[in-house]
Amino acid sequence: MQDSKSKALFKAARLRTLPLSVSGIIVGSFLATLHGFFDWKICLLALITTTGFQVLSNFANDYGDGVKGTDNKERIGPQRALQSGIISPKEMLNAMIITGILTFLIALLLLYFSFGKSNIYYFLLFIILGLASIAAAIKYTVGKKAYGYSGFGDVFVFLFFGWLSVVGSYFLYTKQLYWDVFLPATAVGLLSVGVLNLNNLRDRVSDEKSNKHTLVVKIGEKAAKNYHYLILIIAFLLTILYISLHYNSPKQFLFVLAFIPIFKHLVTVYQNKDAAKLDPELKKLALSTFLYAILFGIGQIL
Repeated sequence: MQDSKSKALFKAARLRTLPLSVSGIIVGSFLATLHGFFDWKICLLALITTTGFQVLSNFANDYGDGVKGTDNKERIGPQRALQSGIISPKEMLNAMIITGILTFLIALLLLYFSFGKSNIYYFLLFIILGLASIAAAIKYTVGKKAYGYSGFGDVFVFLFFGWLSVVGSYFLYTKQLYWDVFLPATAVGLLSVGVLNLNNLRDRVSDEKSNKHTLVVKIGEKAAKNYHYLILIIAFLLTILYISLHYNSPKQFLFVLAFIPIFKHLVTVYQNKDAAKLDPELKKLALSTFLYAILFGIGQIL
């Protein structure tokens, strides 16, 4: 029985979402390296911290949707831990608390290695951002005013997976901030929002029946698809703009390889008539975003 609970929690951590969650850290780290700043301790701890926040978010998502009854037999995606009955709400809540505490402690260590004792104001600012990340991870589906149930999930994913992840990690290395870093940060944020939007397209019918008013539910399937095309294309164009501003070599366009499966994905979404068939596209888009982060970064430092 204990083994089955451990396996259920492991599945609830949804490791397939982790490559997407660290994409912003990868981009920020490569940009810092390009400008002559890199510290393996900061890189490793930032990756672990982001992973912790993502696992916490996944646990909270499982818990929030489970207790609200959103995860039911009509849901198209994989069965969740609470939905299966193997994990109780109290057990999932305990897993969230433990994950949150451990992640915050690792984040403190990250900030110590980045800022030491000489940048106390930066240290305090990032503590606030860390606490905000924990709150955002939990409040997506948990509580009466869960923002994932009122159509604001896209905004928070964009801010935390895009701007905070890329610009924040870049600042941890460099202690500097430049406006053009927001271009790839916005691209990563939009690609991450694309994954969420795709998830919500898949779950539109069941979400609507469960009163989960995601942006897709609010604007409808057709508009949500147009929105999907737009954000992914803008991500591509913003990356082109960044490279145009800092052009040195054709190698900087290496990231285009990651957009080949993304553009194929857009065709699939355009032709889709059955929401259940969008489920495999989630993994493809998430991994394509991860590939984008790596290729974009390599292209900048070669």
